[in-house]
Amino acid sequence: MSEYHINGGVPLNGTIKVSGNKNAALPCIAAAILTDEPVILRNIPDIEDVRVMLAAFAALGGEVEKLEPNAYKLHLKDIKSPEIPREHAKKIRASILFAGPLLARLGKVILPPPGGDVIGRRRLDTHFLALIELGSKEKIGEDFTFTTKQLIGADIFLDEASVTATENAIMAASLAKGRTMLTNAASEPHVQDLCNMLVNMGAKIEGIGSNILKIDGADKLHGCDFEIGPDFMEAGSFIGLAAATGGGLHIEGARVQDMRPSKIAFGKLGIVWAHEGTVIHVPKNQQMEVNHDLGGMIPKIDDAPWPGFPPDLLSILLVVATQVKGTVLIHEKMYESRRFFVDKLIGMGARIVLCDPHRAVVSGPAKLLGSDLISPDVRAGMAMIIAAMCADGKSIIRNVYQIERGYENLADRLALLGARIERKE
Repeated sequence: MSEYHINGGVPLNGTIKVSGNKNAALPCIAAAILTDEPVILRNIPDIEDVRVMLAAFAALGGEVEKLEPNAYKLHLKDIKSPEIPREHAKKIRASILFAGPLLARLGKVILPPPGGDVIGRRRLDTHFLALIELGSKEKIGEDFTFTTKQLIGADIFLDEASVTATENAIMAASLAKGRTMLTNAASEPHVQDLCNMLVNMGAKIEGIGSNILKIDGADKLHGCDFEIGPDFMEAGSFIGLAAATGGGLHIEGARVQDMRPSKIAFGKLGIVWAHEGTVIHVPKNQQMEVNHDLGGMIPKIDDAPWPGFPPDLLSILLVVATQVKGTVLIHEKMYESRRFFVDKLIGMGARIVLCDPHRAVVSGPAKLLGSDLISPDVRAGMAMIIAAMCADGKSIIRNVYQIERGYENLADRLALLGARIERKE
C-alpha cells in the first residue's frame, strides 16, 4: 500500500493547473451508455475513481480508447449485461450512476451495493424512488434489480437534493416517454456539466443550474464531443494549501463562478484571493484572522447543497482554521462521520473541541507537529496533507489510495510547488 512521506514547514509557491472535475467525469462516463454512438470526453482527470468507472464501462461491453492525456472515446454499441460488475461497484459509490442509463436503454439493471468513502450513512432511497416513479419495478435482495418495459415521464419531487440521485433521474428521464418534472434537484456545477453533455447528445433539458428541471424524453440520443469543467474542489484544496503554508499560488484553469461560495467561507478566516480570467491568485503570507460576525460573535462555517458551501471542502477549511488567529465553529450538517479524523489533528497539536460528530470549535493558530496518519476518505486525506505541510517535522500519511481517488498525480504536482513530499510503496 502506498504512503506519503512529508517534511513540513515549507511555503508552497508557484503555478498549478486545476484538473477536470471528478464529480462531473463519473456521471458523464455513465451517460455514454445512453447512446450506441461514440462519445468523446475531454479534460477527464487521471485518477483511480475514473479508472474504475472506465473499467466498469468496458465490462458492460463498451470500447474505451484513450485519445490523448485526459481524453477518451467511449462506445457502447451493444450492452453485454445489465449487471454492474461487483468488483467495480464495491470500489466506488459512483457505480450507482450506471443504474439510470442501463435502465433507460436496456430496460433492466442489476446493481450490487456501491462502495466509496466511509463518511457515515449515505441513503440510496432517493435514487430508487426516482426510478420507481419513472415506471420501473424493484426487487431488492443482496443486489438491487430494476426492470421496465418503458420509462414514462413523471412529476418527481426528490426527498433530498442528492447529487447522484438527481443525475440518475436526469439520465433515465432523457430516454423516458414524455416530460419529467424534477423538483428539489441538485444543481452543483457537475450536475450542470452532465445536463450540458446530454443536451449535446440531443436531450431536451430546461432549468439547468436551478433546482427545477424539465426533461423531455427523446427516442434516441446521439454521440457527442464534450469537455468536462474544472474541479472547484481541487481549486479550493490548493487555496487552502497556499494559505495554511503561507505560500502564494497561481491556480490556472479555474471556473471562477464556481468558487463564489468558497470565497465567502475562506473570507471568514481572513483568506482572500483575486482572479484574472480563469486564473486565481492567492497572495503570500496573508494576515489570517477570523472575521467575527456582527457584535463580535464567533462565526460559523457550515455546508449545504449548492449553491451553499460544498461539504467536500469543509474538511479542508477545518485544518486551515488551525493556522488562523481566532475561533470558529465548523458545522458539518450533511454527513455524520466526516469529523472522525479530527482526533489525529488534535494529536498533532491542533486546538479543537469536537463537540459531536457534526460540530468542531477550532482556535488558532496552533503549532502542529509531524505525525503518523491514515487517510479515511478523499477530502480528509487532503486535509491531512495540508496539516502535514504546515507542521514541524516529518509526517507519514498511509492509505493514500483514498486521496488518489480524487486528486491527479498529486505528489509530483505538489513537489513542483516546493513541497517536500515523497510517495513510497
